[in-house]
Amino acid sequence: MSLPKTVIAAALTALVMLTVSPAHARPAAPAKPALPRPSTGTNWNGTVTRSAEDGYILGNPAAPLRVVAYISYSCPHCAEFAAQAEVQLRIGMIGPGKGSYEIRPFLRNDIDIAATLLAECGQPAKFFGNSQLLLSRQNQWLALLDTLTQAQQDRWNGLDFGSRMRAIASDLGFYAVLESRGYDRPELDRCLTSEAQAKRLAARTKQAVTRDFVAGTPAFLINGVPLAGTYNWATLKPQIEARLR
Repeated sequence: MSLPKTVIAAALTALVMLTVSPAHARPAAPAKPALPRPSTGTNWNGTVTRSAEDGYILGNPAAPLRVVAYISYSCPHCAEFAAQAEVQLRIGMIGPGKGSYEIRPFLRNDIDIAATLLAECGQPAKFFGNSQLLLSRQNQWLALLDTLTQAQQDRWNGLDFGSRMRAIASDLGFYAVLESRGYDRPELDRCLTSEAQAKRLAARTKQAVTRDFVAGTPAFLINGVPLAGTYNWATLKPQIEARLR
């Protein structure tokens, strides 16, 4: 499903504006997380830490196998990948501590900005549940794009950052999705209006393009190496399995 042209144009403009910020406003990289100590019989599916690249790591952060996925919430292929991969990754790789799985959000448009700010709302432990729910319901909220009136599209284009994010969240039903996870409206609004966080995400997206050669989503790294020709679970799975033998 394609995005309306006016939405895409506004999104590209917004992303350019977000990446242009004064040097003194650039936030520092987060401190390197302390690594949990493994123990016999540990199930790593409940362990979430942050990476130096602002990603979210599920599993043993000291595992010898490190899988990174660049995800865009408005990308149908990303939703398909999440539906196919998560359970298998949790059972065969993450749970026993053989490997970790990191999600790094990748911004393509304003919808991605709003969705990512909501996925990251709250403590890191909430991220993977938020992310999976947004992706699993993508068909529902993405379909609402086709029902947007011209007035709604114009409203997205003409608002300040915080108001634009709240309008997107309202028009696409994001509030209801996250409220089902126990959030209230004021908490979600605080996350949606964090322009500083949006600028950091935009800078990380630019870095993904220049450093990790991300040209589309989903895109993957294994142990820091970008994987060419790997855009779905069918092509990623055998590469993981080969390293787990």
